[in-house]
Amino acid sequence: MAYEALDLLVLAIKNAGYEGKIKIGLDAAASEFFQDGKYNLDFKNAQPDPTMLLSDTQLADMYLDLLKKYPLISLEDPFAEDDWAAWTHFATRARTQIVADDLTVTSPKRIKIAIEKKAANALLLKVNQIGTVSESIAAAKLAQSDGWGVMISHRSGETDSNFIADLAVGLGVGQLKAGAPARSERVTKYNRLLRIEEELKDSNSNPSYAGMKGFSRGTTAPPLLQN
Repeated sequence: MAYEALDLLVLAIKNAGYEGKIKIGLDAAASEFFQDGKYNLDFKNAQPDPTMLLSDTQLADMYLDLLKKYPLISLEDPFAEDDWAAWTHFATRARTQIVADDLTVTSPKRIKIAIEKKAANALLLKVNQIGTVSESIAAAKLAQSDGWGVMISHRSGETDSNFIADLAVGLGVGQLKAGAPARSERVTKYNRLLRIEEELKDSNSNPSYAGMKGFSRGTTAPPLLQN
């Protein structure tokens, strides 16, 4: 199976001189190609290639192969949102961050189920999905209580509000998903992070960069830094 997109990413990182410094995260959005109990990797074709119809175990093996070949540190939604058995099975095999987005939809009820089933080890938190800032903080704390990583995320159809940058710093989660540094609704969030750093330095607060400490790497991962 060809992985041209990942090969190009790795080549771009190398040519830019950042080999070993830039890592890759994948959002598989597997619910989008889950059909009749199989994962159809050729779902965009009207007559898909039968060899591209994978079971959850075959798909898990493919992900494990990717983790060996590429500098991947985070997999989001590797399986369909209700394929709990596949999530749990994969979590026992993969020593990487497994992010629940469609699986949990920032819902405390589904987060609790995911924790009980040990289906993931990181939460994608979308403020306007759960509804309020208070509920967002509660969802983050619930995930962190089990040692999960937390990634604050923008949404499709995003505005130029930079609030999620403040929330990411305030919660100390170490991860922000705001898209490529292009277009104002994305750039404003990264610019806000720079301004926050400047403000903290001016107040002698000594801000720290979480780096790899902000990522969960399996069920034994320590809680994220709270400062």
